Amino acid sequence: MNQIRIMVVDDHTLFRRGLISLLEAMPEFDVVGEAANGQDALPMLENLRPDVILLDINMPVLDGLQTLTAIRHANVDQKVLMLTISQNDDDLLTAIVAGANGYVLKNTEPDLLRNTIRQVFAGNSVLAPEITGKVFQALRHTQADRARGLLSEREVEVLKCLARGQTTLQIAKVLFISENTVKTHIRHILEKMEVSNRAEAVARAAQLDMI
Repeated sequence: MNQIRIMVVDDHTLFRRGLISLLEAMPEFDVVGEAANGQDALPMLENLRPDVILLDINMPVLDGLQTLTAIRHANVDQKVLMLTISQNDDDLLTAIVAGANGYVLKNTEPDLLRNTIRQVFAGNSVLAPEITGKVFQALRHTQADRARGLLSEREVEVLKCLARGQTTLQIAKVLFISENTVKTHIRHILEKMEVSNRAEAVARAAQLDMI
């Protein structure tokens, strides 16, 4: 079986050397290079041609997210597995959007890391179990912010009234506007949220934590 060629990029020397020793003890892996930051790593990629890059996020000079972006802009067809202590929502989403093939934490058990590298090499996307929920929650918040940005302040007020089960007449009285104006707002809400009726709009808003 051909070995999976790996490069380790991490600024903590003890962790990096320990990880390399761990990987070298696994016969399916061949550690072809190491670097302490992205600036050192990028010039090495063309010659070393690793299959999988294990990339930390918090590094000096050129951090992991900047390095990942540079790799993808260069159209280098190498798998990148973020291996980090960061569970920050921004780091998670930025890494995923930038093209990371996986995201796992440094406290991952050796056998799980071994399997994750294999999965990433095979073309699968892998997230650590500890952060999967955080990713989905962060995506929901992003969707909610985007949805809020589509609706005007008045439309959000009308949507909240709908969530309370108020009728068109009741909403008109509460907001001191005409029933026709309420109906217009509701029509715009349905169009912007891409739903068919008031119940769907309320359900969608609740799902996105908008109300």
